[in-house]
Amino acid sequence: MTEWITNTMTTMGYLGIALLMFLENLFPPIPSELIMPLAGFTVHEGKMSFLPAVIAGVVGTVIGALPWYYIGRIVDEAKIERLADKYGKWITVSAKDIQKANEWFTRHGGKAVLLCRLVPGVRTLISLPAGMNHMPMLPFLLYSTIGTTLWVVFLTAAGYLLGKNYPLVEEYIGPVSKIALLSLVIWFIIWIVRKRNRRYEG
Repeated sequence: MTEWITNTMTTMGYLGIALLMFLENLFPPIPSELIMPLAGFTVHEGKMSFLPAVIAGVVGTVIGALPWYYIGRIVDEAKIERLADKYGKWITVSAKDIQKANEWFTRHGGKAVLLCRLVPGVRTLISLPAGMNHMPMLPFLLYSTIGTTLWVVFLTAAGYLLGKNYPLVEEYIGPVSKIALLSLVIWFIIWIVRKRNRRYEG
């Protein structure tokens, strides 16, 4: 897969970045943790510019989020979960993954779209519950763009700073993403406690 990603980016340039990030959202096994650090390394080599590379990554990701969003709006939730269990192995998505993303959305609402764009494993699927819950398109695009921009800038900058060692980003992003996920869980617990305290005080 690394060779295919490298060849696509080398051949198509910025359009290749956008295409790869679009496909990464449709098929989660394609890792953004490899695509954007490679783009950062290419910037490091002087073959691309940082800002256009980031823009290409953001545009590709946001457009790639739309098919999942519309599937969530059109297809019944139970049917989506059945299809995921039946065919999801091809894109490493299960009904449990969809339920997890839906729980995130239920807890955090629109903020979940922004926050989950920063958490590998959930970032792609959060578009589904946004569609299932009929989140308005404008806030969906806004939160998606903000979260995606933060993620893409981080990965591209990491690839730029690491140079030829850019594959280390994919290797170490696992522990980092776990810390991010833990931080979000802690934030949610604090939010619940504060909400309950305000209710008792009222």
